[in-house]
Amino acid sequence: MEKQLIGRGVLSGAIAGLVMFVFARIFAEPIIQKAIDYESARDAAQDALDKAAGKAIPAAGPDIFSRTIQGNLGIGAGLILFGAAMGALVAVAYIICIGRTGRIRPRPLGYLVPAFFFVGVYLVPFIKYPSNPPAIGHEETIRTRGALYLILVFCSCLFLFLAVYVGQKLHRRWSVTTSAVLVGIGYLAVMTVIMLILPALGHLHANVVEYGKHATETPLPLTDEDGTIVFPGFPADVLAQFRAYSVGAQVILWGVMALVFAPLAERVLAPVARTQRTTATSTVAG
Repeated sequence: MEKQLIGRGVLSGAIAGLVMFVFARIFAEPIIQKAIDYESARDAAQDALDKAAGKAIPAAGPDIFSRTIQGNLGIGAGLILFGAAMGALVAVAYIICIGRTGRIRPRPLGYLVPAFFFVGVYLVPFIKYPSNPPAIGHEETIRTRGALYLILVFCSCLFLFLAVYVGQKLHRRWSVTTSAVLVGIGYLAVMTVIMLILPALGHLHANVVEYGKHATETPLPLTDEDGTIVFPGFPADVLAQFRAYSVGAQVILWGVMALVFAPLAERVLAPVARTQRTTATSTVAG
């Protein structure tokens, strides 16, 4: 049974990844291209400033893959594989939850587990560290940014799990609605404190030293030695569109995964449930 559920989780995740790729290719890829064009033009402007100042200009390295491959085969294969991996993770979590979630039936549980991961892994961390397109973020802070994001994801999933666990305990004394409201408020309060403790990306040491203290790493206008703006900052509309499409892509990923996985998991568990009912009936009759 476990292998069947994991296989169906991988299948549902791969399907969700494919749908996510179609959405990203139509809507997000043009925005990514705009960000890459901005980055290239800004680098050219920076090189011109450095050349005028007599500084050495480093040679640009060759692209390993063309934008055509990156925007089609690369992103497609990546999202399908990512979806399959997340589907396997959902299936494992689903297996762990079976028999430990009270009266929740197999199909609703198949919807709730992906919803848990959407909120814990993506939505809540997105509030503090939202997705950024290329041209945003500095090479000096890549490791720090990655570590901070993983810390927030870990805390989000951990405290969301504890909220669900405590909610089940409270349900023995109060209604489902009351229990859900109480643990929801508690979870949001804890995550708010954690987000306030974790630094903003613009406050990282490397950014403060070179660019000053800002809320984000979004590129500011490029200026010459006299302070004259020679190249604009990153377009706010491009950033807003990218983040909106990022949220939409994640909703599609976890939503499609839930819609596909839940009925498949129910079919796997249906024969087991019938066998258990038959055994129980036989025991009572005997």
